Amino acid sequence: MYPCSHLCPNGLRLGQPQRKTNGKVRSVSHTPADANRILSFLHHIDGTASPTDGAFELAKGDEVGRTEVADDQQMISAADYDPSLDRREDERRRVGQLERAEGVQNVEMVEEEEIVEGEDEEDDVDDMFAVGGGEKKRRTVRRVKKLAVPALITTTLDAAADAEGYYQTILGEQLDGGRYQVFAVLGKGMFANVVRARVLVGEDGDAGREVAIKIIRCQESMHKAGQKEAAILNKLQQADPDDKKHVVRLERSFEHRGHLCLVFESLSMNLRDVVKKFGKDVGLNIRAVRAYAHQLFLSMGLLRKCNIMHADIKPDNILVNEQKTVLKLCDLGSAADASENEITPYLVSRFYRAPEIILGYPYDPALDIWSVGCTLYELYTGKILLPGRSNNQMLLLMMELRGRFSAKMIKRARFGADYFDDMGAFASVERDRVTGGDVVKKVQITKPTRDLRARLLPHASAQSQMKDDERRLLLSFVDLLDRCLALDPARRITPKEALAHPFIRG
Repeated sequence: MYPCSHLCPNGLRLGQPQRKTNGKVRSVSHTPADANRILSFLHHIDGTASPTDGAFELAKGDEVGRTEVADDQQMISAADYDPSLDRREDERRRVGQLERAEGVQNVEMVEEEEIVEGEDEEDDVDDMFAVGGGEKKRRTVRRVKKLAVPALITTTLDAAADAEGYYQTILGEQLDGGRYQVFAVLGKGMFANVVRARVLVGEDGDAGREVAIKIIRCQESMHKAGQKEAAILNKLQQADPDDKKHVVRLERSFEHRGHLCLVFESLSMNLRDVVKKFGKDVGLNIRAVRAYAHQLFLSMGLLRKCNIMHADIKPDNILVNEQKTVLKLCDLGSAADASENEITPYLVSRFYRAPEIILGYPYDPALDIWSVGCTLYELYTGKILLPGRSNNQMLLLMMELRGRFSAKMIKRARFGADYFDDMGAFASVERDRVTGGDVVKKVQITKPTRDLRARLLPHASAQSQMKDDERRLLLSFVDLLDRCLALDPARRITPKEALAHPFIRG
């Protein structure tokens, strides 16, 4: 939802009142009414107590369980990575594909008046360079002309929109007839910019409350995408009336000077910023990761129940409250019903992109489980799991981590032949160290060379110093990621299974 890192201070009142001290989240006193509300919020759907009850530390500190990722590939810091750059590059590729496809199909007859020489012979009608001996004539000819690349902005712009259709917000400006007043500009993403605003005119003491308003770009396709996002959020909220499943709440929508505006509950920073602040390059405490994983899989369960694919899960699209104890899945701009699984190799931000997307293999909500696995790895290690610079390199890293793809999966994949030959050898596009150009090398991978266990577990000497419960928790985390990151989407863990997994349940 929010294309920026820092959002407004928390307007949400669901988390237990807590304070932070040196990376620790500690409880403070609360009223009995607060306690009842907290316990109700943190219970499982079946009524059993949540394993995330109580305070948890965010920073790892210097405990033995702290993992140093040892790998011969250059690791990318999860804290410093900006996925919007790769997302824009992939989006340009995807838009380019669509424009090329539409350009072939969309043609129109255009009448043009031109001066020609010679007789009006049928064979010369479409030849503007035809030469004849007669006098010059003025005539109208008809010719087929391809449509130009569609203009970026297809709706009428006013002075408030820039050349790309982004709304140019003014601090102090009032929106929706004076209902909201903007006091901060938070940034912009591919489809919208987001502002922070206060409610000026509300009901039941609502005035003064802070909200986040997503202002969709003034472009017809993006306006429709915004309407689709609102419809999906409303569907999810109807299925979660008590707000227990950790998906951001859409309060309402309105139009402002040709821009669709979506009003969301107010939250704090995203998980990438949490890692940057509390676990830069080393990751977060395993119990914090456990608490966040529990909440993430509750959101996954809601999406699965509603047959919705989020299709862009990553730390940037997961927001936390001010106390960092409650998270919400946000930014459903790419979300769709599971039946709308049109094959495209650029769905989802690249580092979190499931293998079936790249291969053109039929996909379903299991693609989100892969993204969750990549995200949880980042939270614990502070490093990107699969930092491929292209779809080709992403597949190579996946196989180095998980082993080879099955012949059946490659055969069913639309783009399988683009990457594998008849013998199953992978055409790896690598950068020549001398020329800097790309070279293709045939690679045969039979089993993983960089498995999860080796990446996540500390050295044997350090393991021997770990407490039994810490070691069991870490081993169960490795097993959960192993099941999230199955190459075959049919073999991935489901949200229901994940919520019953030892890492979550203890």
